[in-house]
Amino acid sequence: MNSDARIHVSLAHLRSLQGAAQGLSFLPRQPSASVLNGRHASRLRGRGLNFEEMRDYLPGDDIRSIDWKATARTGRPHVRVFTEERDRPALLVVDQRMSMFFGSQLNMKSVTAAEAAAIAAFRILDAGDRVGGIVFDNDSHVEFVPKRSRRTAYALLEAIAEKNAGLHADRPAEPAPGELNAVLSSVARIAHHDHLVFVFSDFDGIDESTQRHLSGIAKHNDVILFLVYDPMAERLEPGERAVIGDSHMQAEIDLGSKSIRDAVSDFTRQRLEKIYRWQTEINLSVLPLSAGEETLPQIRRLMGGLSPQRRVR
Repeated sequence: MNSDARIHVSLAHLRSLQGAAQGLSFLPRQPSASVLNGRHASRLRGRGLNFEEMRDYLPGDDIRSIDWKATARTGRPHVRVFTEERDRPALLVVDQRMSMFFGSQLNMKSVTAAEAAAIAAFRILDAGDRVGGIVFDNDSHVEFVPKRSRRTAYALLEAIAEKNAGLHADRPAEPAPGELNAVLSSVARIAHHDHLVFVFSDFDGIDESTQRHLSGIAKHNDVILFLVYDPMAERLEPGERAVIGDSHMQAEIDLGSKSIRDAVSDFTRQRLEKIYRWQTEINLSVLPLSAGEETLPQIRRLMGGLSPQRRVR
């Protein structure tokens, strides 16, 4: 296996990301700089509230918490005190298919997805919530039911590292039609309701069934799609060669012709626009992650956190 961390990630590297995401939040009240606080994102359900006690009103209490029935019954102002429900299970869906084994500038898309998932796993676990996930490649997937367990988190990272290590240039993709949809069916089976579902993928091979699966999941859960892409998808240079494909076949093309470049760009643009439309059609969030940039600064920027030295542009 190549030791270059931009091509393959090790379990040690993923575990080293523990504590790297201090200040990130996946709760409903996002920082003003967070993408999740803007017009391109759905409102996250977040944790619920548990009733804790009824007590006398004290100066400074929110008047909206006054229980008027108890106040009328006792003749003294009473308030209902709630505490935030601490358990919010999260399911991290990590794509390690051959379509993710591509990178033109910094990382392979598969590396960016793996690092982002590790950062999210540790942040969620540190917040006291359960974390689990599904890791999949072209051949199979591994499931981890959400648990409030560091052992489960480490097992999830180990599965990511193993799937990532299996990616290499001479491995045939042989994508099975509907493989992403099959994984989403498993997501629906595990995340019945009130889960936070992260999907780290390039969403290769999407179809109408993909939208139906995501729509069903998003009805009862909060869904955030981390759309992992390579900068080449935004800017095709003359003279380059590229491999494009769908769930059934792949082909290498010469980008020397402007008409071919325009056709490929149009294909890519339409596919990305379809994914972004899901934000309004399904009420989920789509956050772009470039394989051409370091992963952690991007996550901090998207979630409204600050990097140690500066805010990322």
